[in-house]
Amino acid sequence: MADKVRELSSKKAAVIFTKSSCCISHSIKSLFYELGASPAIHELDQESNGREMESALRGLGCNPSIPAIFIGGKYVGSAKDVISLHVDGSLKQMLKDAKAIWF
Repeated sequence: MADKVRELSSKKAAVIFTKSSCCISHSIKSLFYELGASPAIHELDQESNGREMESALRGLGCNPSIPAIFIGGKYVGSAKDVISLHVDGSLKQMLKDAKAIWF
């Protein structure tokens, strides 16, 4: 399952593994949309193998496992990490570098 997660995390410039019921995940998705990115969203509570994917995310070092944010195929962290990157101004540049946004 870890290979599947790695494959999914590198298919688009920005990828978020989340749960539809998670308000923090909703905030992160909204932030990405406000920055002009259209991330691939994988709602683990709506996937048939979501529990296994969440376990694989933990095994890959994602802690907490939800939300798990990947930019340019690399794990950048959880909500706390992404908010920190946004506050210091580096999130937008990371999205530009990964070609998730163009401006």
